[in-house]
Amino acid sequence: MTHELLTIGRISVDIYPNDIGVGLEDVTSFGKYLGGSPSNVAVAAARHGRRTGVITRTGDDPFGEYLHRELRKFNVDDSFVSPVAGLQTPATFCAIRPPHDFPLYFYGRFPTAPDLQIAAGELDLDAIRSAAIFWSTVTGLCQEPSRSAHLAAHEARPRTGLSEGQFTILDLDYRPMFWASEDEAREQVAKILPHVTVAIGNDKECAVAVGEGTPDEQADRLLAAGVEIAVVKLGPEGVMAKTRSERVVSAPVPVETVNGLGAGDSFGGAFCHGLLSGWPLARVLDYANAAGAIVASRLSCADAMPTPEEVTSLLIERGRLTPADAVSEGATR
Repeated sequence: MTHELLTIGRISVDIYPNDIGVGLEDVTSFGKYLGGSPSNVAVAAARHGRRTGVITRTGDDPFGEYLHRELRKFNVDDSFVSPVAGLQTPATFCAIRPPHDFPLYFYGRFPTAPDLQIAAGELDLDAIRSAAIFWSTVTGLCQEPSRSAHLAAHEARPRTGLSEGQFTILDLDYRPMFWASEDEAREQVAKILPHVTVAIGNDKECAVAVGEGTPDEQADRLLAAGVEIAVVKLGPEGVMAKTRSERVVSAPVPVETVNGLGAGDSFGGAFCHGLLSGWPLARVLDYANAAGAIVASRLSCADAMPTPEEVTSLLIERGRLTPADAVSEGATR
């Protein structure tokens, strides 16, 4: 199978409370869900009908089997998911205190986790080369052997070797608990950026990658590093995407926030769908923004990923242009 989107990196069981607005010490019941950003992005794109897969590792335990089952349920190829002997499948707990307080607690990730044990020699480089989009995250660079595996994967699909319609995306996903320092993270990001065509991050993540500055300055530095599309999330002001010839901003899509944690992954999967569809950048951004907003209004992450019909419905409701409008735009040019 040639994947339209192939991701690499983190997977876990998300343990989310059914009690909203209280600390974990007061929660009485929980639900479990597939989690881990690259895995969620693969799920999100699959919900838009894309052929997706994920390269990751689990523990050899019932939670690992659960994650396999969930990936298959969401039509994500799990052929590159295997267990690591002696390690447990990680679990991530979160308190749900909307609108802005969603503290995460990682279990089974220290000193290492199965998905940080992906080794370069285990990679199917042909699958990585042939994928229309290859997606990785900065978190995957925090530790060996995952760090070397990520570098080997990116070196296997250099920018100069990409065909039209192929993209290599780096999610600038910086999580300080996995790093000794920001400088260490910046040093590793610098090794990957030469292979990347799209970089996505918020202001803090962009600052770790290319230094402090305004969103435009950060985007310009990413472009100077060779990235073709720099996406900088602007928080309450929406999201900006910049190329060497274009700058577009998508205004926020207001919703009542229930859990903001999966919004970025929903954005990522929808963004990939828009790129693969060949839509104008402004339409890709609006569509991805709306997809992220939908997940922010729901409890879980993977299970909450919207369908194209749900995203289009929200765009229409908010008076935004839809993918059909994007097709019409292209036809009239």
